Amino acid sequence: MVTLVLLVRHGETPTTGQVLPGRAPNLHLSERGRAQAERVAERLEGLPVTAVYSSPLERAQETAGPTATANGLQIQPADGLLECDFGDWTGAEISRLAALPEWRSVQSSPSTFRFPNGESFPEMQDRMVGALEELVAAHPGGVVVCFSHADTIKAAVAHAVGTPLDLFQRIMISPGSVSAVSFVDGRAASVLMVNSYSEPLSGLRPQ
Repeated sequence: MVTLVLLVRHGETPTTGQVLPGRAPNLHLSERGRAQAERVAERLEGLPVTAVYSSPLERAQETAGPTATANGLQIQPADGLLECDFGDWTGAEISRLAALPEWRSVQSSPSTFRFPNGESFPEMQDRMVGALEELVAAHPGGVVVCFSHADTIKAAVAHAVGTPLDLFQRIMISPGSVSAVSFVDGRAASVLMVNSYSEPLSGLRPQ
């Protein structure tokens, strides 16, 4: 019984790459981000999608919209797919944060770092991995599409391939990209694809 999980990072927003938006509300996709969302739905054509889950944040829900519509499914919010809680760093400019000594820990030893008044990276990874395990259990043998965020997806991919959390920043997850993980009962997960944003995806589950 093989369950295929597709991890989709939300599309671009007006602040992508400039600030850490975290869980702040009312951040929506840019025009480019909306096009990326449509492209994800197009790439999934031909896959028998079982369920569509999304982080509750607007930018993820908006990215999930075209995929849910194309497959006649409802978007199911999943708190486990939420962005990392950046605490006091929420909304801060990345250029300013990069000048802080703590930023070195974020990049080189994230397993030791907790965002001020926020979440630690290990907590984020445990939450994300646990959420995916629950979704796999709920849809055995299915194709589950999960719309989430860069750090959460990187952490999930790192866990699936057995990469230490301190190296997870080496994984690139671009806006609108798709990563695919295959789950089989009693076996370790298999990572089939990381940070893909061009080719059709129907070959991941031949009809």
